[in-house]
Amino acid sequence: MLKVAAIQMSYRGSKEAMVADTVAKIKEVANNGAKLVVLQELHQGEYFCQSEDTKFFEYAKSFRTDVKFWAGVSKELNIVLVTSLFEQRAPGLYHNTAVVFDCGKIAGKYRKMHIPDDPGFYEKFYFTPGDMGFEPIDTSIGRLGVLVCWDQWFPEAARIMALKGAEMLIYPTAIGWFDSDSEDEKARQLDAWITIQRSHAIANGIPVISCNRSGFEADSSGVIEGIRFWGNSFICGAQGEFLAHANESEQNLVVGLDLERNKEVRDIWPFMRDRRVEYYNCLSKIYCDE
Repeated sequence: MLKVAAIQMSYRGSKEAMVADTVAKIKEVANNGAKLVVLQELHQGEYFCQSEDTKFFEYAKSFRTDVKFWAGVSKELNIVLVTSLFEQRAPGLYHNTAVVFDCGKIAGKYRKMHIPDDPGFYEKFYFTPGDMGFEPIDTSIGRLGVLVCWDQWFPEAARIMALKGAEMLIYPTAIGWFDSDSEDEKARQLDAWITIQRSHAIANGIPVISCNRSGFEADSSGVIEGIRFWGNSFICGAQGEFLAHANESEQNLVVGLDLERNKEVRDIWPFMRDRRVEYYNCLSKIYCDE
């Protein structure tokens, strides 16, 4: 049984405070036996993509220093740690990058492939789409299919990770609603977000760990009303069953995952066996109108 953790947090007002409190929470779950710890999207600071402002590119300049720091945390606690960092690859070229550490070593990284551009989520201004494809990351506790936030709406990404041997799917996430949304609309959004990710677990016969932000964050430009991140991080098994589910407030989720169940579930629900790959060519097109 593999003990895993997802840490759901609210913004503290500064990078220094976020890092300090995040480390404290990582130590807490590690002391509780977690060998895999997943952090939320862009966990070192605020979700700055609510507006378009070049000043936020300064955050990416510390990428190499940040990598060394989180590698040290992973080494000290002897854990696999999934982080979400703002990467400056070159001047004017930036990525939303998940870096995975395995007991102090870099096991691999994933650059976010699907980039949204919606009111309050202006990520295309900041992030170049990833160019590393959908490649699982091998670690001492298993092969991880790490994706990021907007990727969670695309079944193709989850499927490719599974077809390449990922033993679980992991989604660092920053998603929420506007307070002006109706209660019905909020409920529909949250239900859709949970349902799509549980469906990836079911369709591929592997667990899903989804780690979201929580709390209200105002837009620094004042252009929009700000985002209330809805939390609701969860961990589900290979049949989509909830193993742990947070509410809207800060929370650490710690559960045991039995990865041997992956084979058992796939044996009784052999979706991989029954795929008709010779008829899926249309999936390589934007739209099948020709």
